[in-house]
Amino acid sequence: MKKKSLLASALAAAALAVLPVAAQATATSSVLTFSPTPEPSDMMTAEPSGAPSEEMTGPSEGPSEGPSEEGAGVPFGPGCRQLPQTGPGSPVEMAKERIANAIAQYPRLSELVAALKQSALADQLNSADGITVFAPTNEAFSQLPQDVRDKLKSDTAQLKKVLTYHVVSGRVKPSELKGGTLETLEGGKLTVKEENGEYTVNDAKILCGNVPTLNAVVYIIDKVLIPPQ
Repeated sequence: MKKKSLLASALAAAALAVLPVAAQATATSSVLTFSPTPEPSDMMTAEPSGAPSEEMTGPSEGPSEGPSEEGAGVPFGPGCRQLPQTGPGSPVEMAKERIANAIAQYPRLSELVAALKQSALADQLNSADGITVFAPTNEAFSQLPQDVRDKLKSDTAQLKKVLTYHVVSGRVKPSELKGGTLETLEGGKLTVKEENGEYTVNDAKILCGNVPTLNAVVYIIDKVLIPPQ
């Protein structure tokens, strides 16, 4: 009986010695296999679920007439039919580039691209992370009165003020355009609303929205937005 008691005591001591090591091994394994979700940057607080990530190469679906919250980065609107389906200027290719480089692929936005370069905003927007750009077409710029166009060409400070009025911090979801206001980088506010399936920003119509780029989302509009004086 004494031998059995000694054997039992030895086994119990061995089990107590092994237990902390096993627990430590389990904890270490848990740490090694845990992969935390990266924290978003300060400018991405308004990023929608479904916005394209840095690794995303393009939208999973083709353009649609109305916005779809289920499709990540799926462009919508009647003007989306004018976007190339493949190659430069297509949603898939624009999603691979930062904002200024992405819209430079689409000829109908060449006036905006030139204005961004003139005002030294192209690099600034390219380096931003998580923004929304309301992009006027060339036709929108041509609708401006000649004196306004001349003023913007000669006054870089005023041009920058107008262009930053088209930029909002965070990737804006289509659902956020149904009604309300958005604060711009210029400091003013934009009024957005949806009526009978038509989305507007101030008095400009959204021709093609929710177009993804590597660091931004683009809404192509039919008018240049002028900030209040």
